[in-house]
Amino acid sequence: MKPKQHSFSEKKLETLQRLTFDYFLKETNGENGLVPDSTRQGAPCSITATGFALACYAVGVERGFITRKDAIKRVLTTLRFLSNSPQGREPDATGYKGFYYHFLDMKTGRRTWDCELSTIDSTFLIAGALTAAEYFDRDAEDEREIRTLAGAIYARADWQWAQNRGVTVTHGWRPETGFIKYRWQGYNEALILYVLALASPAHPLPAKSYQAWTRSYKWKKLYDREFLYAGPLFIHQLSHMWIDFRGIQDEYMRKKEIDYFENSRRATYIQQQYAIRNPRGFKGYGEYIWGLTASDGPGPASKKVGGRLRRFYDYSARGIPNGPDDGTLAPWAVVASLPFAPEIVLPSIQYFDDTFPEMTSKYGFKCSFNPTFSTASSKEWISKGYYGLDQGPIVFMIENYRSGFLWRLMRRCPYIIDGLRRAGFAGGWL
Repeated sequence: MKPKQHSFSEKKLETLQRLTFDYFLKETNGENGLVPDSTRQGAPCSITATGFALACYAVGVERGFITRKDAIKRVLTTLRFLSNSPQGREPDATGYKGFYYHFLDMKTGRRTWDCELSTIDSTFLIAGALTAAEYFDRDAEDEREIRTLAGAIYARADWQWAQNRGVTVTHGWRPETGFIKYRWQGYNEALILYVLALASPAHPLPAKSYQAWTRSYKWKKLYDREFLYAGPLFIHQLSHMWIDFRGIQDEYMRKKEIDYFENSRRATYIQQQYAIRNPRGFKGYGEYIWGLTASDGPGPASKKVGGRLRRFYDYSARGIPNGPDDGTLAPWAVVASLPFAPEIVLPSIQYFDDTFPEMTSKYGFKCSFNPTFSTASSKEWISKGYYGLDQGPIVFMIENYRSGFLWRLMRRCPYIIDGLRRAGFAGGWL
């Protein structure tokens, strides 16, 4: 079965973007601006989703999804709360050393689930705050306050402390046990972390930290395409939501004679090829159905499918070619590749929409699905929830594909420019 139309229409993209934006419009706590990790009952606030909301409001104003006045009110509520929330060593604070805990109580904003103080989730929050500061640039008292608060939240993050006497940056810290042993090494979503940390107005990383990170990269060849390797699709997308990497290169990419945008394009094609080849024999994979990334899943469970015992996972960072892969695919990961390879993404979205109409609900495409995992009531498993982590990239990347709005906006951000230059980027719009 091929898509009914050549590809997903502009009108359908706008509808998908609007429905997805509604997650932030309707699920956010209006008292403090915090955004839930998911629509599951009792879900805590995700600090990443809260950062995504801050950036999404700018897109919403541009598209007429929300008024500028209402967006300003929401941004100020969020930034004021985060600015004034407790920062300290106590285990129920909101953050410490300018960083924020991964998950917070939706009402109190205090740490929940004994989670880590997260450097990457704090980065996405800061990126969202800086987006709001860049967009709300008028000489009015409320817009000036947005810029002041965003700047202060950014400056407060102590990146040198987060190195824990090493060269690269740690994943985070817990008040009970100290620093997490893992560091941001190997190509991953921390590209924007290093860019913003290098440009910090108060606690900048040294340039050697970025160089140490890129030395840990792995270059691979898969399905006749060479690229800077990362298994899950989200790694090739999240930093690109804010930074237009077309035509700019750091030392690593200059040697490879490509840029990070082209690398993400190759990664998108490689994901499609993996699904076409389908080495593990999962149901549904093919030219139009692909997309392994961090997503919800039907597990943890083991069951026999077609005489073969299969293991299924719950929320996991799925990747190719070495897994984990349990047959779970994420439509949001396909949509978020739209700027890189629209010629394969648009037909895939159309086919997906035709084949799985039950995947579309009040906030657009549901998080993930697994055609291999059938139940008594359904021929395939479908995630019951929506996740803020998935919703933001759909809104951003549809916009970057349609207009380049966020890329143009953040090209003006002095911190993005400074961080890229300190990392050794040159060429193109820089």
